[in-house]
Amino acid sequence: MKKINNSLPRGGAEWGRALRKFLSDNIVPIMFVLICAYCIPRADLSWSYLLNEGMTRLGRNAFLILSLLIPVMAGMGMNFGMTLGAMAGEIGLIFAADWQVWGIPGLILAAIISIPISILLGIMIGELLNRAKGREMITSYMISFAMDGVYQFIVLFMMGPIIPIIHDSLKLPRGYGIRVTVSLLNMRQSLDNLLAVSVGGVKIPVLTLIIIAAACLFILWFRRTKLGQDMRAVGQDMEVARDAGINVERTRIISMVISTVFAGFGMIIYLQNVGNFPTYTAHTQIGMFSIAALLVGGASVEKASIKNVFLGVILFHTMFIVAPRTGTVITGDSMIGEYFRVFVSYAVITIALVMYEAKKRKAKSAAGLQLAADQLTEEEAKAK
Repeated sequence: MKKINNSLPRGGAEWGRALRKFLSDNIVPIMFVLICAYCIPRADLSWSYLLNEGMTRLGRNAFLILSLLIPVMAGMGMNFGMTLGAMAGEIGLIFAADWQVWGIPGLILAAIISIPISILLGIMIGELLNRAKGREMITSYMISFAMDGVYQFIVLFMMGPIIPIIHDSLKLPRGYGIRVTVSLLNMRQSLDNLLAVSVGGVKIPVLTLIIIAAACLFILWFRRTKLGQDMRAVGQDMEVARDAGINVERTRIISMVISTVFAGFGMIIYLQNVGNFPTYTAHTQIGMFSIAALLVGGASVEKASIKNVFLGVILFHTMFIVAPRTGTVITGDSMIGEYFRVFVSYAVITIALVMYEAKKRKAKSAAGLQLAADQLTEEEAKAK
């Protein structure tokens, strides 16, 4: 009996440590579960509406967020440079609209056009990030800003006089440059409606979900390949990977190329669901919201999985759906909810990065203390 009583406190302490670790590792998703639990009843929206909106946003955003997983695996953190892939997808859609290729063929054409652009941009950003090891996230963020200027120069000044644009309906009244909004009405939800089924009043875009599932299977398969294993080794320790004969720089560039190509595909899926896009601003926030959603799903700068993608989409976009209505109910102003969700998007990234840095420093401190203790033990052993 005494032995059992002595074991109980140890068991309680272990449970306490496990609970603290769970809360520490999942503080962001737990916070969003609480936010959604508070907002949903006050928004007073029907469950059929919530489920329909949730399914729509899952199909619209999941592929974009999946494009972030490969760079995390390679130790490059959150890829703010995915915005470059989104630009490539938009350029593909502009040409598809100009050539009047609509529906599924138009989406395929846009994807084909985006691939070589995404590959070139992925190689470029990979080369730049190889010169900024340890600062990949802030560097990719700045690169996305710089390339936004290049994109706008091409679309605003080069399309028309240098890059042929056939239809005047796409051009600005001055005769060159693309209009502020590009209409995709003739291909709106062409992917989502094909093979779509309705279950209990909820539209399920089967083909879109099949494409997302194929991307998930590709990522799972890729992790088991030689290249995938090399990326994981590079992500864990670049110097050890280099000593093992892995071409670290080439591996990191390939991870950025895959991510950028995926982001281009994801942007095409996203915009066909919406049915139009603001030519000069559609891509500006897509990286921020995708990264925020992944972090809300419980991912970190150094570890992210497919389950984080889907949990993040559900929690983050549920908050997006209910926040404006909740703001209206509580304050009488729907813009309060809009400001709140934009604020939360940036706050989540800030909290996740601060927590990551705090854990990193704590781990370094613990490793230093352990090394000092081992050296002291060795000195004591020699003295004896």
